[in-house]
Amino acid sequence: MEKENFSVLDLEKHQTKDIKDSHINGELTIVWREWDNLIKNPEMIYVNLVNPKEIKGPHIHKNRTSYFYCISGKMVIVVKDESGKYHEIQIDSSQSKLICIPNGMAAAIINPSEIISKILVMGDVAWKPNDNEMSNSTFDDYDWSKWK
Repeated sequence: MEKENFSVLDLEKHQTKDIKDSHINGELTIVWREWDNLIKNPEMIYVNLVNPKEIKGPHIHKNRTSYFYCISGKMVIVVKDESGKYHEIQIDSSQSKLICIPNGMAAAIINPSEIISKILVMGDVAWKPNDNEMSNSTFDDYDWSKWK
């Protein structure tokens, strides 16, 4: 699914089976394989924890494209496109979706739930201390109160 410059990608899921009697014992979701061409060679992979009812951002990565996958809990990514329109992408850990926010696009992560959200983040450029790769942004005309 493509929207503006950011994207929401459906990820591949597979059921896993017990080795003794082949009953289904869970599932796995493919987040990245080098040959899928969904993510161009991630240089950094980390888990971002967002406390309940908290907002991280908004900010802009000048060089890095970021990919977000909700491991546990819920997340809302608010993206401001080039025309100034806001897009709210709501995902929870039951969905196999990968959100791609390209460099230069302002975005914020919100945890609308009552538990800590865990978000797997991959970037095509690794973060380095004091590299000034990120700049804070403001969504002055956005209604943040709906997430409190």
